Amino acid sequence: MKLQLYTDGGSRGNPGNSAYAFIICDSAGKEIGSGSNLLGTMTNNEAEYHGLLNGLKEVKRRGATEVEVFMDSELAIKQLKGQYRVKAENLIPLYDEAVRILEGFDSAKVTHVHRENPTITKADAMVNWVLDQQALARQLRY
Repeated sequence: MKLQLYTDGGSRGNPGNSAYAFIICDSAGKEIGSGSNLLGTMTNNEAEYHGLLNGLKEVKRRGATEVEVFMDSELAIKQLKGQYRVKAENLIPLYDEAVRILEGFDSAKVTHVHRENPTITKADAMVNWVLDQQALARQLRY
């Protein structure tokens, strides 16, 4: 079974409060699942990788043997394609885990898409919703 995975991550501040989101679509492009969560304080690039990792784990859990990943993080995509080296110490374990999971699929493709892509735009909105809810909760506590 082939699934499509759209992921995003973001932080408010770099490093700062961070969250991720992912959307899973079937091979026809129909949305069949999604997820998002707060991460705590980290860099934007770390949040991007966490979105990828959590999405890949869910795709695998759903029984996919093939995956096509779409991200607006040019850095992560170029690292995963071997076009950029992973220099940042905080990204190396995240990258290594992503490669290990991707290698576990019969077929895996990673593609950079612009943030105007409608599904990436939705994932970005999910990230911002999580961050907004956390900010609101902080305001209500004080």
